[in-house]
Amino acid sequence: QVPKDPTQRWLRELAALSQQLQQVHPNVLAKILKQRTVYQNEEIVVIDKPYGLPVHGGPGIKNCIADVLPILAKMLENMRADPLHLCHRLDKETTGVMVLARSKEAADKIRLLFKTRQVEKIYWAVVLGDPDPVEGIVEIPIVEKEVQSHQSHYKMTLAPNYRLCPEDGKVVKIRKNRNAESAVTRYRRLASASACSLLELQPITGVKHQIRVHLAYGLGCPILGDHKYSHWSKLAPQKLPELTLRRLKLEQSKARHLPLHLHAHRLRLPLGQPLDFVCKLPLFFQKTLRKLELDIPKD
Repeated sequence: QVPKDPTQRWLRELAALSQQLQQVHPNVLAKILKQRTVYQNEEIVVIDKPYGLPVHGGPGIKNCIADVLPILAKMLENMRADPLHLCHRLDKETTGVMVLARSKEAADKIRLLFKTRQVEKIYWAVVLGDPDPVEGIVEIPIVEKEVQSHQSHYKMTLAPNYRLCPEDGKVVKIRKNRNAESAVTRYRRLASASACSLLELQPITGVKHQIRVHLAYGLGCPILGDHKYSHWSKLAPQKLPELTLRRLKLEQSKARHLPLHLHAHRLRLPLGQPLDFVCKLPLFFQKTLRKLELDIPKD
């Protein structure tokens, strides 16, 4: 039963995004990933990771990329192949460029490139609001903390090295949090409309949820559809500006169906000669940009 109303149809598509790939047989999932292969050579396979597919397994997860790597390797190399290896990770809700290695040696080499920050990663995200300034660098350490609320849960958060003293407004150095990891994200605004902006992001470091935390808590511009980092103390759907809701033809009560709009757009890998991979925006992301009247940059 397909709803006639385009808004209802879009809502249904959004609500189904996360579930779709959890329902399929592992062989079907491997086949989908094979179709989404954007490059391969004797060392690596590059895929365009779909939305809502976790990289690793866990509670309540039926399908993940790690589990189907042996099947995918066989599909790509006519039945005789060692399983592929993960080189880095993307969040379950993040789409775009992902590199897999054909051997343990290649995987170790690529992991080292990531670790030593020789891989250039470019992401695109739709965020609420407008960053001020429109271009810059967020350099604030990040740490994982337990959130004490009616439903206790863990989140990554900022662990700044300085704060303002409330008495006299002076800058005070804070004692360093031992567990905090240094985190650096470059950003620049590509377009803005409908109380939202399209940003290009370059994470220099690779801390868990780094982009999401730096945008939400560092710049005050949470990613559209990031229900986890739009509030600190509660787990609740993101609150959207009136203009954004109007353009998306959404009611606030349906905001929970909005997916995270974060896409790994480009990756440059210095493997012998530099390799440059680009994955175009997923359909739901393109539709959102059109609805919000955010101009897609010609890349």
